[in-house]
Amino acid sequence: MTPIDDYARTRESLHAVAEQVLAGPEYLRSKTIRLTPVPGGFATVAAPNLAVREDILLLDGEPVGKLHGATIVELAAAAGVEPGMPDGVYASRTGYDPNAPLWVDARHSRTLTRAYELGEAALCAVAPERTPTLWPEHFDLGIDLDQVNYGVSPGDSTIAEPYAYVGPWTTRTGDFWNQSFGAARTIAELGSLEALTDFFAEGRRRAAE
Repeated sequence: MTPIDDYARTRESLHAVAEQVLAGPEYLRSKTIRLTPVPGGFATVAAPNLAVREDILLLDGEPVGKLHGATIVELAAAAGVEPGMPDGVYASRTGYDPNAPLWVDARHSRTLTRAYELGEAALCAVAPERTPTLWPEHFDLGIDLDQVNYGVSPGDSTIAEPYAYVGPWTTRTGDFWNQSFGAARTIAELGSLEALTDFFAEGRRRAAE
């Protein structure tokens, strides 16, 4: 199995946990599906207080289960919540069987969550008036500003690794815009928080032209 395959499996499992263990119970209790990056992982923004740190599920800051090898049903039971999608909000993106074992490599989990940490810092630097949200549907961290989406994706079928994007709601043309949805650069390609911040800032300038 290649490293990309390992990363994709980890990403899919974490996405499923975000949908069915965090966002679903959060919507049931607090009527929101918003998640947020936290050091080493991601968490709900409202009750129940659930978080993922690398390959560990936490409730109220205390570990309740290891993700790798566990099922969504087992993790939800350990946290005392009802697993499932946010009812009526959107259809599952992963379609992950809640009784299937999860596959989470802690090293790849750190790659994914580090991208969110860098993305949050860069987005707050470019638009301090906005609060980035980690949306469980696409598992992207982002904001929208002046009809342009800015964010960080953990990867998808188009780009397999974490990447930053600028997505105007209406099509732009020019050498900056290298994707059908706008512009994207991988986190590895950018290489630093400063370069990521510059990418978002340049995207904002270019989108306003």
